Amino acid sequence: MLTITDKAAEKIRTHLVAEGKDLGRFGLRITVEGGGCSGYQYRMDLAEAAPEDNVYLHADARVFVDPRSLLFIGDSVVDFQEGLTGAGFSVRNPNVTGTCGCGTSFSV
Repeated sequence: MLTITDKAAEKIRTHLVAEGKDLGRFGLRITVEGGGCSGYQYRMDLAEAAPEDNVYLHADARVFVDPRSLLFIGDSVVDFQEGLTGAGFSVRNPNVTGTCGCGTSFSV
C-alpha cells in the first residue's frame, strides 16, 4: 500500500494541468532503479499508467508504481516537500536501511 499526502496530490494535479495532461489518464510514476552510492534511487515522471502498474488514487491524483518497484517502496508515503534548498516530491520509505550522504540514493 502506498499513501499520497494531500500536498502531493495537489502538486500532481497542478503539474498535470500546467502540462495540459488528462487528470484521468496521467499521474506521477515512481520507479526504483539501481544506482547511486547506496544502491537504489527513485525516478519520478509524469506519465500514463502501464498495464502492469499498481495505481494509487488520492484526491483525483494518481501515482503509478510497477510491481518490481513496489517491492522496494511498499508502505511508503509520497509527499511534496518545500524548503530552502528546493522543492519536489519525496518518498518516506520505512524499508530504507541506509542512505548516501547527499540523500539521493538508498539501500534496503
